[in-house]
Amino acid sequence: MNSELSSRSNDISRETWDAFVAQEPSGHLLQSWEWGDFKAQFGWRPLRVALEGEGRIVAAAQVLVRRLPPGSIAYIPKGPVLDATDHRVSARLMAAIHSALRRYHPIWLKAEPDWPDAPEAREWLEGQRFRPSSQTIQPRHTLLIDLSQDEEAILGGMKPKTRYNVRLARKKGVTIREGGDDDLGAFYRLMQLTGSRDGFAIHSREYYAEAWRRFGRLDQARLLLAEYEGRVLAALMPFAFGGKAWYMYGASSDEQRQLMPNHLLQWEAIRWARSKGCHTYDLWGIPDLDAATLEAAVQDENPPITPSSPLWGVYRFKRGFGGQYMRYVGTYDYPYRPLLYRLLSWAWRRRMSG
Repeated sequence: MNSELSSRSNDISRETWDAFVAQEPSGHLLQSWEWGDFKAQFGWRPLRVALEGEGRIVAAAQVLVRRLPPGSIAYIPKGPVLDATDHRVSARLMAAIHSALRRYHPIWLKAEPDWPDAPEAREWLEGQRFRPSSQTIQPRHTLLIDLSQDEEAILGGMKPKTRYNVRLARKKGVTIREGGDDDLGAFYRLMQLTGSRDGFAIHSREYYAEAWRRFGRLDQARLLLAEYEGRVLAALMPFAFGGKAWYMYGASSDEQRQLMPNHLLQWEAIRWARSKGCHTYDLWGIPDLDAATLEAAVQDENPPITPSSPLWGVYRFKRGFGGQYMRYVGTYDYPYRPLLYRLLSWAWRRRMSG
């Protein structure tokens, strides 16, 4: 692009912002305007920086800023949204981000772009003085289901056992319904149970309720419940934006697991995503290992994860729905205050290992 470039910060309309993010290949729900407003309810300040050329946005980043006693931390979830091969545009956007963050006295800037792991992606980040970080927030490795196929083709891409379980659940009387505000309590109780059982942290009840109300109001989320004889056995909250859908929050009880309610629930979420015109359904996170290693684990060929590993069950379940393996470029940090950055990173590692 040879035209003049100009940067804008926080004076862009919602419609203009979302139109750009939605149509870009690297656009993501977490870079949408509503996600920034949502996170603002939980201690983050959204800072939206865009670069314009020829009267349109050509690159953008929604940066979430949180103040801490010694300064602030900044985070670009699933961004920036740009073409990393256009070095002039990408360099100008990063300069605009650094300038916009200056008044917040940041300690570091963390970025987790929605870019496939490739040498050019890593080279761009390192060329912008980012450094790889082990302190990840979003899952780096996932499975993507192609929704451009018809339903029979999607079912045909599943493992036979998963396809059988989807049909078994319906045959045995499991039903799926769309939930509302009155079901948020049941959803959260299932989240608590699942987090305790599978060993992962969950958000507060208010967090899930706010996510549902905000994105449900925009027709970008659903609360789906699997029931049997009037009892809620499982729940799932999928999201959709810009032709993509994500399985972000899901939970299940320990009751009636032989009825396979999770399989039918996931299938109905996939069907909902197709009805929204989405071309991709992201199963949102599997163990951070390459595809060949994961397949070897399933076949018990020197498995790096075993049935006793926390993510084993999650991986086996998601793998059954088919899909293409995707490994993203990962998490990178830009230290503005290197000494304080190292100190806080060390403290975080100690906390996580303890």
